[in-house]
Amino acid sequence: MSIYLIRHGETAGNRARIVQYPDTPLSDRGIAQAECLARRLADAGIRRIVCSDMARAHMTAEPLERVTGVTIDFDADLRERFFGDHCGTPYSELMERGVDIFAPDHEPPNGETWRGFHARVDRAWETVGRLAAETEGHLAVVTHGLVCHSITARLVELPASLAVEGFGRDGPPIRFGNTAVSILAGPDPWRFDLFACTTHLDGAVADDGSALSGM
Repeated sequence: MSIYLIRHGETAGNRARIVQYPDTPLSDRGIAQAECLARRLADAGIRRIVCSDMARAHMTAEPLERVTGVTIDFDADLRERFFGDHCGTPYSELMERGVDIFAPDHEPPNGETWRGFHARVDRAWETVGRLAAETEGHLAVVTHGLVCHSITARLVELPASLAVEGFGRDGPPIRFGNTAVSILAGPDPWRFDLFACTTHLDGAVADDGSALSGM
């Protein structure tokens, strides 16, 4: 039994480096990336799919649903962190104003605090663990960059190469590219067998690093 932790495909907001609205869909390139992901995982033994109900996650999961024949279950707790009034703003503009939306003490106006976000991710991960235990086969979780960050930094055993003090800020950067796949074995504890892999992407749909990993 393994958990396949998957970030959504590219959006126009990713490419333009803009704080995204909740209903942002995949770009054409993101749709192509989702198809590549589905081909990679078609024979992986996935027997359950749980997905954020945001459009970009749902659109990423749809090709996987098609090739596996597994119906998608939605969990709103797997949504990306909501940045309130920052949505629609370029990251460059925020930086010019001295605003670091990822700072641990930053609370976005009319948005979600880190504390509230992490508490929600904890609920989602508890649900994921229960579903994994009930599933005969592997479970795919299709979600967002900051959700992947939160799970990786707080809830699972890190790979030795990443298990350093300050992971994600002072240590090696956590980067989940579009449609990055991480495979976790477990439980007790859940641990990485594969970390943030995008080898299924090539040519015109390869993740080029232009998108922030967190959104």
